[in-house]
Amino acid sequence: MAKKLPIANSIRRLRFEAAEMTQQLLAEKVGVTRQTILAIEAARYSPTLELAFKIAEVFDKELGEVFQYLPSQDDSK
Repeated sequence: MAKKLPIANSIRRLRFEAAEMTQQLLAEKVGVTRQTILAIEAARYSPTLELAFKIAEVFDKELGEVFQYLPSQDDSK
């Protein structure tokens, strides 16, 4: 089982709020594959900063409304 990354996102909810946009349509809008969107939604892949901004732009949201950083307690400095 792949380890989940400390970056959560609201993509799935935003897709459904956007007339139930499919992963495929979102992928086409931002220039990636459906599998990439699937992996990002499942927190198995962190998007590049550019891709994160593109996804936020599709939904007309600020980056922080789409992606959230959730550091683990083991990451203390």
